[in-house]
Amino acid sequence: MALARGEGIKVGCCGFAAAQKKYFDLFKVIEVQQTFYQLPEIRTAEKWRDAAPPGFEFTMKAWQLITHLPSSPTYRRLHERIDPGKRDRYGGFRPTAEVMDAWKRTAAFAETLGATIVVFQCPASFRPLAKNVKNMEAFFREIDRGRFTFAWEPRGVWPDELVLRLCDDLRLIHCVDPFKNEPRFGDVDYFRLHGIGDYQYTYTDDELMELKKKVGRKPAYVMFNNNTMKQDALRFMDLLHDS
Repeated sequence: MALARGEGIKVGCCGFAAAQKKYFDLFKVIEVQQTFYQLPEIRTAEKWRDAAPPGFEFTMKAWQLITHLPSSPTYRRLHERIDPGKRDRYGGFRPTAEVMDAWKRTAAFAETLGATIVVFQCPASFRPLAKNVKNMEAFFREIDRGRFTFAWEPRGVWPDELVLRLCDDLRLIHCVDPFKNEPRFGDVDYFRLHGIGDYQYTYTDDELMELKKKVGRKPAYVMFNNNTMKQDALRFMDLLHDS
């Protein structure tokens, strides 16, 4: 049965799209982005958790050391030094002590923050090769999952049947941009909206109406990640609550 008038639909932004207090006034959920580039200190998680109002929800991206190779341009925002001799031990869910340590530190921050969902976003270069599938399977079967729900966002082209199998076997939500792909697995939908074409994009009224039709079949997170994410998220919330 479809959910009524926005029931079960959580709308927010990927990152603080306004001053923290203002953001807490406007939204009830955020996907923390800083944790992807460089994990902040644990005291930062404590500070954010304590500042949030009752009922506010945090989700967050897993650290790039787990998913991305050091050749990724995103490593330019990594503050920690990577030993040049160990560059081949990071990213791609590789079965290394370095990747496992990156997860343990990610999990510690998420636990302190009270995050409910951890998003593992992979680069387009992470293709459906046998070694990548094997590494994913080993990683998610070995780590301590705690109480977290995991969402996996493959950015490259993966066969639907393989995505479905991996998500089912490894208990992952298939995270997608709903204007680019359909979710293949999960008790909830987790949508990340990156803009049509690029991050500078602003969604039109017609596109937000189309998005409204895509949600409501089950609980969903609708997380805007484009340049005008705050405005677009607020506009979408208004649409959800229109009769």
